[in-house]
Amino acid sequence: MEQRQQKAATLQPDTPSGLEQKLNRIENDDLVQRITCQLDGFCVTFGGLIPNAGPSAGPAYVKHGLFDGAATFRSSLSVSTQQFWKAETGLSFPHLASDHFFLDLNAAHRNYPRVDYYGPGPDSQKSGRTDYSLQDTSLQISPGVRPFAHLRIGALGRYLLTNVGPGRDQEFASTDQVFTEATTPGLQFQTNFLETGGFAQYDWRDDPGGPRRGGNYYAEYATFTDVERGGYSFDWVNLDAQQYFSFFNQRRVIALRGRVQAAQPRNGDRVPFYLQPTLGGPDTLRGFAPFRFYDNASVLLNGEYRWEVFSGLDMALFVDGGQVFDSWRQINLNDLHADAGFGFRFNVRNDVFLRLDTGFSREGFQIWLRFGNLF
Repeated sequence: MEQRQQKAATLQPDTPSGLEQKLNRIENDDLVQRITCQLDGFCVTFGGLIPNAGPSAGPAYVKHGLFDGAATFRSSLSVSTQQFWKAETGLSFPHLASDHFFLDLNAAHRNYPRVDYYGPGPDSQKSGRTDYSLQDTSLQISPGVRPFAHLRIGALGRYLLTNVGPGRDQEFASTDQVFTEATTPGLQFQTNFLETGGFAQYDWRDDPGGPRRGGNYYAEYATFTDVERGGYSFDWVNLDAQQYFSFFNQRRVIALRGRVQAAQPRNGDRVPFYLQPTLGGPDTLRGFAPFRFYDNASVLLNGEYRWEVFSGLDMALFVDGGQVFDSWRQINLNDLHADAGFGFRFNVRNDVFLRLDTGFSREGFQIWLRFGNLF
């Protein structure tokens, strides 16, 4: 007993390293919350554009508590160094009728002068890179119910106006110079769409911004009706499952994800290539270039082992696998495109606000700096 008392008297509190102290100060600084738009008022938004847009930022405004505390208003403009931009405005009512109903209203416009396209299917060649320009405007409404904790069931309604044109990257050929309407539907003839559908989500993650345990399961079905040309209508299915396992006092996390997306043309129509599922880039196959694979259906698997280095910083080892298919009937787990890599996760109050990943594949390596978590 005397030895224990002597040892206890000599113990010193754990002193964080200099870097950890700095990260702790950043984590508790209101300026970071302002920059990440967690507080009311004007702020700066970072990212939010497609991967090859270059660094992007812009002004944003957030206001909670509107309509007697029922609504949140958000508006933002993101502009990149490569002249990509997106403007978005939304009004959400997340907790109506004692948290049993919700309503989201959103309007957005995107202008992307260069979007990469390598051709259709799983066998497209890395050397076949082309690019096209994309502008679209969407108006969306999503009402729904929350019958019990963690479950949301909602409807989707969206009007989408699209325009595709020649790419503006001087290093690569424009998509319309290499591919045709026969190989790449929607390349020559654009149209507008009315999207209607519904979704169900069961989300029991402990912290959606930086989960360490729980799961998130999402299922969506929608129909895209070609309202102008009558030749590009299709049905859409999106199934996404995430699961998180923590151990060692939640300082270690295994994060798993599986996703299936499929677009099925109706009545002999075709799916426009710019609305097809894609794989490649910082959120899907991190060892491949953005939009590396296009087709009517895709399967994606992600796995990460994450561990806390110290407060505010996690590291991760990951593997990704995925494939695209001409039809949902062909979906399988054979011959997946695969990659592996490592990354860093910087978080503020357990929410990941910055992610740095390096992925390696048979086509080389990719380095990604992105705002927000992987999924």
